[in-house]
Amino acid sequence: MPRAPPPPLSALLRRLSSHPSHSSAIHATLLKSSSLSSPIPATALLTAYAKAGLPGAASRLFDEMPARDAVAWNALIACQVRHSRPAAAAEAFRGMAAAGFAPTAATLCTMLKACAYSRAIRPGRQVHALTLLACHDDVIMKTALVDLYMSCGCVDDANRLFIHHMEDAALCNAFLSGCVENGHFLEAFLMLGGIEPNRIALTCALSACSATANLAYGLQVHCKALRCGFDSETILCNALIDMYAKCGRTVAARVVFDRMIGRNVLSWSSMIDGYSRHGHGREALDLFERMEKAVSPNAITFLAVLSACGHSGLVDQGRAKLHLMKTKYAIDPGPEHYACFIDMLGRAGQIDEAWDLYCSLRADRTELSGAICVAMLNACISNIDVVRGNKVAGHLLEVDPQNTRNLVLISNFHAAARQWSVSDESRKVIMKKGLKKEAASSHVSMG
Repeated sequence: MPRAPPPPLSALLRRLSSHPSHSSAIHATLLKSSSLSSPIPATALLTAYAKAGLPGAASRLFDEMPARDAVAWNALIACQVRHSRPAAAAEAFRGMAAAGFAPTAATLCTMLKACAYSRAIRPGRQVHALTLLACHDDVIMKTALVDLYMSCGCVDDANRLFIHHMEDAALCNAFLSGCVENGHFLEAFLMLGGIEPNRIALTCALSACSATANLAYGLQVHCKALRCGFDSETILCNALIDMYAKCGRTVAARVVFDRMIGRNVLSWSSMIDGYSRHGHGREALDLFERMEKAVSPNAITFLAVLSACGHSGLVDQGRAKLHLMKTKYAIDPGPEHYACFIDMLGRAGQIDEAWDLYCSLRADRTELSGAICVAMLNACISNIDVVRGNKVAGHLLEVDPQNTRNLVLISNFHAAARQWSVSDESRKVIMKKGLKKEAASSHVSMG
């Protein structure tokens, strides 16, 4: 029986676009038909590999391409950025220039994303200069630039770009989100007064209200969301739950939660965390049991549950949940989970069990972190265990020696243990370290 002819090239390219997971099979077909000698199908295959999560295959394909154009170079750079490889993106950017191709607007936008991801301000300014030289000055480019400067903490630079384009929703969202991330909450609130907010802007505003515990403004944002018909949006409702919980209004947070149409794992975790923050351990555990029937909890959920148990003194329940996450859900507890459990044991006066767990984690050095040491030291302080506390203080200095807050905790421990000379020496070290400023670094070199 004769073999069926391969589908036409146009059909293969459409299939690549809609089903990137089929890239390997289509690659073989394209090879047999010699279609990869042209940059158009080769670039389409490269992009499909990137979407399928196979950046290595995409890079190998690019290296094998007999003919490359600017679109192919852009696809390679975009692939590296998509998979959090800013250094490889910068290398491809330099290779594109060496091959004689001028960067297009798409090239520069992608490189701005790479610089923003790495918080690489100097290379980012170089790309900004290239956008000016090439007269790429549209709103899309300005949005990428605002994102770059906000990611690098350069709020004033972002503001100078934003101030003349406040009418664009995408640019407003980027600026507002950057203000919240950089703690410029007043600027965020003032900006919201002069624009017609959308669901993203309102979500950012709620994040600012959560960070500042600004219930009055949060209520206004909630009213605006209701008037605009955004109250059924899952992401916005999650932000409302977080805002009300952090403002101490767990009942209001629960009302929002109960009225939600589509809850995801973050919705449940946020509500459990809200109960945890205010010592409602039983409510948190009841909600967790309901959650298990609806969606599978994740590591963040279990951290909220452990915290709730710790703040409410529910040690047996906390121990059971730590076991549950490992056995039923195959989630490996991270340092933050162990730190939370050690803190729980310390609060309950079960210092021996806390110490046994701490020692087992220390035996496996990969599990020991500054947070675990801090939790164990706090347990020693609350249980007046000077001998173990001295050992933990030494371990903490080994694990995280540059953290000034840890030095303050160690000094307080020595003072509580009446070890005045050691406490005074710690204070002197703190004063010296407090005068030093960490220098910024960049992991992207534009060459």
